[in-house]
Amino acid sequence: MKRMLPLLLCAAALCVNAHAAPEVAAPSALLMEKTTGAVLFAKDEHAPREPASVTKIMTVLLTMEAIDAGTLDYDDTVTASAHAAAMGGSQIWLREGERMTVRDLLKAVCVVSGNDAAVALGEHLAGSEDAFVDRMNARAAELGMNDTHFVNACGLPAEGHVTSAHDIALMSRELLLRHPDVKQFTTIWMDSLRDGASMLVNTNKLLRSYEGVTGLKTGSTDAAGYCISATAERGGMELIAVVLKERTPDERTADVRALLDYGFAGWTLVTVHPEEALAPLPVTLGERRAVQPVLTEDNTLLLEKSRAAGLSQTLALPESVPAPVAAGDRLGELRVTDAAGGTVAALPILAGEDVAHVSWGQMLARLLRLGFCAE
Repeated sequence: MKRMLPLLLCAAALCVNAHAAPEVAAPSALLMEKTTGAVLFAKDEHAPREPASVTKIMTVLLTMEAIDAGTLDYDDTVTASAHAAAMGGSQIWLREGERMTVRDLLKAVCVVSGNDAAVALGEHLAGSEDAFVDRMNARAAELGMNDTHFVNACGLPAEGHVTSAHDIALMSRELLLRHPDVKQFTTIWMDSLRDGASMLVNTNKLLRSYEGVTGLKTGSTDAAGYCISATAERGGMELIAVVLKERTPDERTADVRALLDYGFAGWTLVTVHPEEALAPLPVTLGERRAVQPVLTEDNTLLLEKSRAAGLSQTLALPESVPAPVAAGDRLGELRVTDAAGGTVAALPILAGEDVAHVSWGQMLARLLRLGFCAE
């Protein structure tokens, strides 16, 4: 069964060929697509480098995880400690004992990169900055961030505080994929705190100059250079562009623009669905006579636009399967091919439910029913 997928693609996509990767000045860079996690460009992406305030992506991730888990609320009040108030660099000038909501502290971290706000959040969540840093490193290990070791919650210079372009992309993806509500903060251009007494202007100037920007976090110190994890969404596809140790803010902006342009020009997301409803598949000696096949949930493909036009699909399923069948068992596949006949993907068709083997009693009852029907 081979038919055309009903994809509505822009006519311009028919003319896009494989395109040259961009040249970036940054010593380390990476471009990742959010939904699939596919890497579209990489340059020395595992080199350990100082991330400056890009560190705060992990601080925000742990905060958003606590909010979404119900152990923290946006309206909870945080009291600034002397330690948090003593942070230098970018800050909102918290005073020891000052009380501020989680919402406002998140805003301060995401918009103006407040070091004091980041440390206050960490202390509130874990009891101390050191305990929070332990959580940061544990979460980094869970995400496979093998190039990373955090020393503080905000990214101020500290010996041994390093990560990589690859690892920054991993934590950026986790934040955007699992906690999209964070965009209410990362897309703010201007806002205020303390009833308008403290004005905030976002450190991410791409918000004013690049279509579809959704965040995410800038950073700079003398040692780290100019860094950023920049994210943007167009046509349902969100990209993560990371550059580290740029020499100037202009080079940082130029490189992430080039990476994002490269991604949006060359790739598109296609979600595949069977053209017709999948019919129940007979089960031999099953407690039930049939099992419902379903397409895997991982049915979104990242394709070069030159391959995305004129896709076809072929469904391969057996005539029947033997019992027992467990939900999630692979029954067959939906093969997707491009206009040239090349295989784009082979998506598993899975059992949507359990079907146990028929018992001896059930078998006897069936035989008896057959016997009665035969008379």
